[in-house]
Amino acid sequence: MIEIKRYTPQEKQDWNDFVAKSRQGTFLFDRNYMDYHQDRFHDHSLMIFYNGKLCALLPANEVVDKTLVSHQGLTYGGLLTCNKMTAAITCQVFDAINIYLKERGFQKVIYKAIPWIYHNIPSEEDLYAIMQTCKARLLAREISTTIPLMHKLRFSEQRRRGIHKANRCNLTIHEANMNDIWEFWNILNTNLQHKYHTAPVHTYEELKLLMTRFPENIKGYVVKDAENHNVLAGSLIYITPQVTHTQYIAASPQGKEEGALDLLFDELINQKQWNTTYFDFGKSTEQQGTYLNENLIHQKEGFGGRGVVYDTYEWEL
Repeated sequence: MIEIKRYTPQEKQDWNDFVAKSRQGTFLFDRNYMDYHQDRFHDHSLMIFYNGKLCALLPANEVVDKTLVSHQGLTYGGLLTCNKMTAAITCQVFDAINIYLKERGFQKVIYKAIPWIYHNIPSEEDLYAIMQTCKARLLAREISTTIPLMHKLRFSEQRRRGIHKANRCNLTIHEANMNDIWEFWNILNTNLQHKYHTAPVHTYEELKLLMTRFPENIKGYVVKDAENHNVLAGSLIYITPQVTHTQYIAASPQGKEEGALDLLFDELINQKQWNTTYFDFGKSTEQQGTYLNENLIHQKEGFGGRGVVYDTYEWEL
């Protein structure tokens, strides 16, 4: 028997304990991460019980037109499951979720599937279930650029030239303190304002809060010039069990000219030991995947990355 229960803050510890043991769990699903922006999203996360035992979680929020989104405030959402979860039970779970949502007047579900690189063991039962049980359709397909750390490709000639230039300029790499993060965030903000007339998803204060809450999972690395030690470039890294992910990348005009990012990613990809399986640069698409930023993905591919898709599905209730 399957029971669906809406998450409340009283279940925070049970939720977090399950995330830590689940097949696809990352710290993004920890309530100490999810709830930092709870004022922006109307949470409607679900806890799924099978024969009285918690077997799955669905991080989700609801929007005004009675659509459930898993999850609007995260890079990916999707069903988190325990090791005993089977394909047949997963189909039953989505059947029960749909009944639960219909009874509460929901009309549609948008489902941002967890990319397979984040799975601790194979866990694509949900993709089968939403097609078979929910008659889902693909809403958006975006492409990320990922490096298998045990099977790295050689950097392109352009990227290697950038490394040599950075070394000639005596640039240095540092794990970032909060002053460095402030300098990096300002470079990032300037770049985004200039190119896209937008700001970073996270404010500096939010980054500071999250880095305090997750010091082992969120780290910053910066490149500084030799003369006055200003930050020229950097990356904010999210570390999950399987994936080292670049959440933000930015360089100043001087940093771009002197090959700062080439030097940084040579260090992060070829020198540093992460104890993860993949290094992921994130998406290079816009407008729900319909626009490919070819210059951006070319740079990432120059570091040896190749494509992994991030899929979003939808179905009517």
